[in-house]
Amino acid sequence: MSERPGIGRPPGGNGARPGGAGVSGRPLGPAGPGGPGGAGVRPGMGGPGARRGPGMMGMMGMPAEKPKNFRDSFARLLRQLRPEAPLILFVVALAVISVSFAVIGPKILGNATNDIFSGVVSKNLPAGVTQDQAVAALRAQGENQLADMLASMHLTPGRGVDFGALAQILLFLAGVYILSSIFSWMQAYIMAGVTQRTVYRLRQDVDRKLGRLPLRYFDSHPRGDTLSRVTNDIDNIGQTLQQSLTQLITSLLTVVGVLILMLTISPILAVLSLLAVPLSIVVTVLIASRSQKQFVRQWASTGALNGHVEEMHTGHSIVKVFGRQEEAIAKFEEENDRLYQASYRAQFISGIIQPALNFVANLNYVAIAVIGGLRVAAGQMSLGDVIAFIQYSRQFTFPIVQTASIANVLQSAVASAERVFELLDEAEEVPDPVRPRVLSDARGAVAFENASFRYEPEKPLIDDLDLVADAGQTVAIVGPTGAGKTTLVNLLMRFYELDGGRITVDGIDTREMTRDNLRRTFGMVLQDTWLFHGTIADNIGYGREEATRDEIVAAAEAAHVDHFVRTLPDGYDTVIDDDATNLSAGEKQLMTIARAFLADPPILILDEATSSVDTRTEVLIQRAMNRLMKSRTTFVIAHRLSTIRDADTILVMDRGQIIEQGTHEELLARRGFYFDLYNSQFAEALAEAV
Repeated sequence: MSERPGIGRPPGGNGARPGGAGVSGRPLGPAGPGGPGGAGVRPGMGGPGARRGPGMMGMMGMPAEKPKNFRDSFARLLRQLRPEAPLILFVVALAVISVSFAVIGPKILGNATNDIFSGVVSKNLPAGVTQDQAVAALRAQGENQLADMLASMHLTPGRGVDFGALAQILLFLAGVYILSSIFSWMQAYIMAGVTQRTVYRLRQDVDRKLGRLPLRYFDSHPRGDTLSRVTNDIDNIGQTLQQSLTQLITSLLTVVGVLILMLTISPILAVLSLLAVPLSIVVTVLIASRSQKQFVRQWASTGALNGHVEEMHTGHSIVKVFGRQEEAIAKFEEENDRLYQASYRAQFISGIIQPALNFVANLNYVAIAVIGGLRVAAGQMSLGDVIAFIQYSRQFTFPIVQTASIANVLQSAVASAERVFELLDEAEEVPDPVRPRVLSDARGAVAFENASFRYEPEKPLIDDLDLVADAGQTVAIVGPTGAGKTTLVNLLMRFYELDGGRITVDGIDTREMTRDNLRRTFGMVLQDTWLFHGTIADNIGYGREEATRDEIVAAAEAAHVDHFVRTLPDGYDTVIDDDATNLSAGEKQLMTIARAFLADPPILILDEATSSVDTRTEVLIQRAMNRLMKSRTTFVIAHRLSTIRDADTILVMDRGQIIEQGTHEELLARRGFYFDLYNSQFAEALAEAV
């Protein structure tokens, strides 16, 4: 049956092939020039090849492509989460509980510290003396600062640390942290399901959309770009949603909770901690702006090296034949050195961020420790509160910087979502009729009536074409490149829609049928073979789903595939790889012909079906084709005119028009365009023989 969605090559339709072996472990960005990258050398951690979470260093390591319209695309991405709204609200509730437990932990630990400190101080006071008496004695000795500190504490002179009460506090603290972890785990578990279901639905939408897109879309968009939208961009959305949303919720709640407790403990120290936040952000932005330039260079160098490796890998035999190994190695060394230099600078500069932020955090830590110590000595704060505040200051700074990092990663995800939404918004094929006419037991009579078509409105291609192919006839279509031969077949299969006129099969307008019903009437063998990863039997059986092994073997025998299949170790169960590199070009073409034999369609389309086989095999296939084409309508596109001499009708096309029509002998007798075309090929054959 049909080998691929379409076979036309309109202007600008030369799609990029998916990339093979290369340097980067990932494609170059959401719309990498080669589609999904192959195996190869990955750049350093944090470089464009690294897959990271939305942490700060991960953000610095991957320059994000920014969306054109962030607000609208982000809003549309959030709408994709609407079916999961109840679960997301539940996740937020879990996050509130988890963060509440996590935030209250340092305060409880501070209370434990107070109990230990009070116990140690009480132990050093004489027994039988009250706390007030001890404070008064210190004031009488002029130790007012120490007296103020003791006055702010809860002391029992002569009694040491109450380890029973301390154990209860620590057990309670352990329970709080365990509960926080459990709720955090539940939050991550539910969010993983939310994200994967959202991405699953998005993949379904894209897959269905691809089935509804016209061939015109695939001709005007590189395959690598389309593949990248379907795979890498959706993967990027899933990774970001799963990691960023939970971290964003947790970070925001942590900042709010910690700030509230810091203000309750000491407004002065809280303001001091707030001053460190803008300083951290300024340091991050200044260093990131410098490292970003280096990451761009690293990105470009990775792409250049990736392209070179892929070229040399694909054309390895050619490089060796022409003795260019040394040149190829020298070029690799040059590109590799550029990548090394760019990666080294990028990693070094971005690596300064964490030490710089640690320096700011340590300054803040020193300031809190000094001021907190003075306030403890003055009796204005407890030691436990200072210890808790130091922990809160650590908890407070990181979520803010992490939130800024997540915002940048979200831009990358929204850019990917924007590309996916662009695909989903593309114009679709004209929908099938609500009440279609059904073509059953087709005879195969085909007619073009005043058919007109243009790939581009200002460039005419086919105008007012009339053609009648009676049932059982063999119609050969010949002409120079760009004459419109393949376009004619695309129109017949409704890969493209006519601009004017109509095409009928057995008198029924093809637009009145469903595309599936129409295309099941045709079998197609193309010049470009398509085989998938699987056994030889599976590939031949692709022509008809319910085919038995005997029918598959019979089709293989008719197409002269059986003889070489039986020489393979596993015969029809031999597994071929994705590119069918374990078969020759001729063997692959024979298999696609066997597939068409098995399909047994009323109408055949042969587009240079024997171009990759040797002369002897071509003769055998022509005989088999003659048997297959009996009582079937057949359209044959041919460049070698010797293969279509026996056609019932030969159509000579030029610039979208049928300029000559007749049998082989009739056209030669006219001594027109076909005569010149035929003799030019004959002359070339003679020249090659001489």
